[in-house]
Amino acid sequence: MVAEPFTVARTDRVALHGERAGRGTGPVVVLLHANVADRRAYRDVVRLLDGDGLDLIAYDRRGFGETPFDREDEGFTHLADLVALLDDQGVDRAVLVGNSMGGALALDLAATAPDRVASVLLLSGGVSGMTDEGEETPYELDPATAQVFGALERAEQDGDIGEQVRLELHLWLDGPAQPEGRVQGEARELAAAMNRRVLDIGAPDSAGDSGLDTWHALGSVRVPVVAAWGALDVPADLPWYERIAEGLGDAVPRVLPDSAHLPSLDAPEVVAELIRETVRRSDHPKAN
Repeated sequence: MVAEPFTVARTDRVALHGERAGRGTGPVVVLLHANVADRRAYRDVVRLLDGDGLDLIAYDRRGFGETPFDREDEGFTHLADLVALLDDQGVDRAVLVGNSMGGALALDLAATAPDRVASVLLLSGGVSGMTDEGEETPYELDPATAQVFGALERAEQDGDIGEQVRLELHLWLDGPAQPEGRVQGEARELAAAMNRRVLDIGAPDSAGDSGLDTWHALGSVRVPVVAAWGALDVPADLPWYERIAEGLGDAVPRVLPDSAHLPSLDAPEVVAELIRETVRRSDHPKAN
């Protein structure tokens, strides 16, 4: 499957960089990356979907991969950028695949513009406005995760980029309760390169926040959702992935036993099959 690069100009200094494979042959699937990665996180997934007849779009949000971050543009949102990208690419309705905060972005669009969303696949997906306030399950880190987070905070204070990358990979790629280095080879090399790029750009975590409270509006999301998460992810997050699936009402939960927070890297075959399932569940006219 040949990927065609594209850009979507958003300001004089910022253009979204992306690529599109299989244009016009099937349902459009937009791949939304996590905050420790960029569009390259779906590279193997796209390769595995070759021959499925899908129209696949992956792009770098502002401050990730090839898309620059303009510190003077304080008013932008990733949600508005996503809508602009769909408009620019002539996409009326898409299947959205979102990992981590990419999942939060997918749910934001599903909640505010359901006519643009055929279905959603969450991969360890977050939710805008998520809080444990008023919830029965408090958010408490286990000792292993707390240790990694503590070391990461010290590395950030010291400005040690190499140590930050090492710890981020243990936290999100391996899983903090798993042995460091659980995932090896090209997947680890790519995860390190993507994360280093994020750290080099240094966009604030809050940049592009929609300001939406989708957490308390999960029940209003009416598009089909498959909610998947890795069993090796941060242990404290696992019950919250279940809570998200329950809050969405009709979401289909899927637990990935051998994956952590970045399943497109450590389990691309599983993610490819989940995308096929999500496309089948969509109400896109080309999906049936």
